[in-house]
Amino acid sequence: METSRRTVLASAAAAGLTAAAAGTSYASSGRTPAKELFGKLPDGTKVYRWTLANGPTRMKVLSYGGIVQSLELPDRHGQYTNVSLGFDNLDGYRTATTFFGALIGRYGNRIAKGRFTLDGKAHQLSVNDGENSLHGGAKGFDKRVWDVEPFADSSGVGLRLHYTSADGEMGYPGTLRVTVTYTLDARGDWRIDYAATTDKATVVNLTNHTYYNLAGEGSGDIYGHELALAAARFTPTDAGLIPTGELARVAGTPFDFRRAKTVGRDIRAAHEQLVTAKGFDHNWVLDKGITQRPEHFATLRDPESGRTLKIATTEPGVQFYSGNFLDGTLTGPAGRTYRQGDGMCLETQHFPDAPNQPSFPSTVLRPGETYRSSTVHSFSAR
Repeated sequence: METSRRTVLASAAAAGLTAAAAGTSYASSGRTPAKELFGKLPDGTKVYRWTLANGPTRMKVLSYGGIVQSLELPDRHGQYTNVSLGFDNLDGYRTATTFFGALIGRYGNRIAKGRFTLDGKAHQLSVNDGENSLHGGAKGFDKRVWDVEPFADSSGVGLRLHYTSADGEMGYPGTLRVTVTYTLDARGDWRIDYAATTDKATVVNLTNHTYYNLAGEGSGDIYGHELALAAARFTPTDAGLIPTGELARVAGTPFDFRRAKTVGRDIRAAHEQLVTAKGFDHNWVLDKGITQRPEHFATLRDPESGRTLKIATTEPGVQFYSGNFLDGTLTGPAGRTYRQGDGMCLETQHFPDAPNQPSFPSTVLRPGETYRSSTVHSFSAR
């Protein structure tokens, strides 16, 4: 164990005792996650919140949308704060269109005009982003109540979330049976494992939509965060944020994060792609490609707190979204409004609109196959 990490763990333990004395309740480290009622939907369906803790990481997850409602991490001095954007009530998640912390499906990102053809048959999806379908449609996986199974075993503590998406839901063919596993290991790393099967040919692209602000949600913008991405290419988009099909080089553009730089350094550059998206909202083509095991591709660091996030994935792409459409109309748990750039997402994925882009890695899933994807988030402070 690195000396800096050992120091953080010790400080975190002390901070945890302080929080407990102040009346804040957390699941014991390494214990089965705790469950509590979070709210009810208009039809009376109960929504539960699960609290997980292992190593220096604390997490709260909702059965509604598999939403990460809170992710608490210590800074270099062992002081905890919630680094994920969200709400302190169920209605916020029900009515907002920001996808804070949610599981995304059946198809993460955009599909042009909500249409694709598979095996000669045309499919029309729910359209919820102008003329396009975004993140599974008007009622995607983020708006569904998942069955949750807690566990504590040699891998860590976590939740297995189960959902069955009916044939035709949001226009997608096939009955899709999905299991997503959230695991916090002894180091406090957060792993997501996705698995799905279908009874008809369909398309699948699952991801998580947590917004990060490593200085703490409600603390201001993330433009001073330092980001590095192992990606020499990205997929430019049209005015509707649909990829053109080009795999453009990042060299010599604001999209070059191969060496760490602050998120805000080039975000106001007069580049056509930045103007269209009002910032970064693009898919980066990871140098590593599709891999059997998660491989590191991203490092995000807040210099002030020292909090650092490293991400590894099996996926070939990541959508870096710099919170461009946060407009001050939403209020987080800290009682502060979220404005442009107050959080950012790193959504591991196959590419947007891949069902309509033959040159992109395929997102087709057929009967007898199992969709699998894994992403690991590693946290530290220095």
